[in-house]
Amino acid sequence: MVTVNGGQGNVGINYGTVGAAAQDDELRAAVADLTRLLGELRVHLTADQARTVEEVLPELTPDRAALRERGLVLARVAQIAAAVGAVGQPAAEAVGRLLELIG
Repeated sequence: MVTVNGGQGNVGINYGTVGAAAQDDELRAAVADLTRLLGELRVHLTADQARTVEEVLPELTPDRAALRERGLVLARVAQIAAAVGAVGQPAAEAVGRLLELIG
């Protein structure tokens, strides 16, 4: 229950979304960066790894809740990036940044 005593232009309740736009921009940028890096990495992947990346790409969305639920998707990407060694390091680091953002 909410009671408003006086005031003008009272519109609603803030449920903690102030500043979310900046976080969303950061999340969107991190997803875009990872997607780009995976695209560049494809030429270094085996056919099975490339197929896995193709399956994973639609799952990479700038939605925190969805990405939290799709932790295995990010783990698969990190595993593939690690498997190709130094050439996959930027993608592995991008997965790490994304994981930090989604907490």
